[in-house]
Amino acid sequence: MAGTETYVELDEFIASTLMPRPYVDEVEASSPGWIAQRLLLVSARLDSRLAKRYAAPFRPSPYPLVVREWCVAIVTFECWLKRGIASTDQQAETYQKQYDTAFSEVEQAANSETGLYELPLRADLDGDAVTRGFPQVHSEASPYRWTVEQARRGRSEDQQS
Repeated sequence: MAGTETYVELDEFIASTLMPRPYVDEVEASSPGWIAQRLLLVSARLDSRLAKRYAAPFRPSPYPLVVREWCVAIVTFECWLKRGIASTDQQAETYQKQYDTAFSEVEQAANSETGLYELPLRADLDGDAVTRGFPQVHSEASPYRWTVEQARRGRSEDQQS
């Protein structure tokens, strides 16, 4: 993966994760470089998922904070799995939800119709990507104004035929 960068370095991951530092150190000691590799692979996965719509890979730094948050949430759960976590542990469910939420949010961001996240757009889309929403309807002051407009258009069409 030459040229690929991670959105979150190991020290940033340690500072951002909810996983206790001794547990992170335990995973790193038992499998040196594993966390950094997972951060790299997750970053690449996010790039591949978001590249159709956004300027992924998001280079150079600073990277979008939400992308970094997704990396941390995903790798945190993977670290728990690597270390070992009891399925009866209530925290396991919390980490699983954060993991699932991260992938769900990536899916929402990548959706070409309703992308919900403000990430840097690809330059070649020229306004084809969703940026910010705007009203999709027109409303008149009177709730009956549409009937007057419809009648006027109908008379105009009748006169033209």
